[in-house]
Amino acid sequence: MKKVITLIFVLLAGLSMNGQESRSYQFTLEDCLRYAFSNSYERKSMELSHQSLETAYEQSKQQRLPSVSASVGQNFSNNANGWSTSGNVGLGSSVTIFQGGNINNTIEQNRLNVERNEVQLERYDNQLAVQILQSFLSILGNQEMLKYQQEVLNTSREQVKQGRKRYQVGSILESDLLLLEAQYLSDSNNVVDTQISIEENLLDLKVLLSMDPTNILEIVSPDTDNLDAMRESLPTEEEAISLAMEYMPDLRMSDYDIRLAEKSVDLARGNYFPSISANANVGMGVLSYDSQGNTQWYGKPTESLGVSMNIPIYSRGQTKANVKKSRIALEQAQLDYEQSALSVRQTVVQAYRNVVSAYNAYKVSQAKENAYSKSFNAYNIQYQYGSITTVDLLQQQNNYLNALNSYIQNKYSLVMKRKILDVYMGKQITL
Repeated sequence: MKKVITLIFVLLAGLSMNGQESRSYQFTLEDCLRYAFSNSYERKSMELSHQSLETAYEQSKQQRLPSVSASVGQNFSNNANGWSTSGNVGLGSSVTIFQGGNINNTIEQNRLNVERNEVQLERYDNQLAVQILQSFLSILGNQEMLKYQQEVLNTSREQVKQGRKRYQVGSILESDLLLLEAQYLSDSNNVVDTQISIEENLLDLKVLLSMDPTNILEIVSPDTDNLDAMRESLPTEEEAISLAMEYMPDLRMSDYDIRLAEKSVDLARGNYFPSISANANVGMGVLSYDSQGNTQWYGKPTESLGVSMNIPIYSRGQTKANVKKSRIALEQAQLDYEQSALSVRQTVVQAYRNVVSAYNAYKVSQAKENAYSKSFNAYNIQYQYGSITTVDLLQQQNNYLNALNSYIQNKYSLVMKRKILDVYMGKQITL
């Protein structure tokens, strides 16, 4: 299903980009992250949501200021003297003096929403970075595997050439030659499969980068020969937990949820208090004229000032119910925070131990790959001199390929797990 979706994406993108020239990129991991953060459609959508929250926050601060409005009126009438018209103009202003603290609480609530959204965007960046890292490392692993597979394929090709010569002179059986040819075909197929996997990995990476799939993307391989530094720089488990508890966006978002719930309680309680507002109005003279064209100003300018108070007496239990529900929501937010804190600790502990386990597996597979590589080279030389059988040679070659595959998988698994732990601790992903 994943391959079908990917193929559809390529076809649709190819149609939409018809007539446009493909571009070529050479990206390190850091380049991939920068490109993705600048071009991700989902991230841009989240940024627009952030701008909307900022606008709501700025607008709520204006609620402290008075409102000003003007009015203009025009009336037409018909009486015994014919048609006549009159008009009026006025200017009014009102300001809320006290509203149970709701204005300040609304402002604070909107500010918290803005800050929470910033943390949510940070969490999205982390998730996207981990996905890009995983895709990037898959490409690196397959490219490294391809290099070794091509070396093995070259060796298999030479083995087939030598096997045909030896078969012609009768030094090996036809079955031995067939085994060599079958192994060569198998090695060729491995190379093709890995090349296809690299192309699929590159396409997956382009999707994560929101990049046109017709563009040419070449990744720049970092130095991954010495991974012992990853183990040496590993902090203690408690240090990792402490850093994660301070940084993890999920936990900080839960903290904001508590603070927002507290403001919701304050807003609900604000409806128990009276609201006080002041207003001022100025009315201008009225202009009128009749059907004979006579005009006149009449009436005097009027000015008024006033203060009003709205006192809630009985709301049929609505305010009390809202306060109770908001307090329940606050308790739920506090429980969610405790659950998030526990989840963060469990996640970091597991991630930390995964790194230790991955490092041990890497060192074991590294030693096995080195041993099987030398053994395979030795067997290949012995086979050239007829000291071992074809079956022995191919068995050793398969052992080497299995050890090589395990080594590469463990190598990049270690890098992945170590970098995920860095993300949990608030460190920037670099290779």
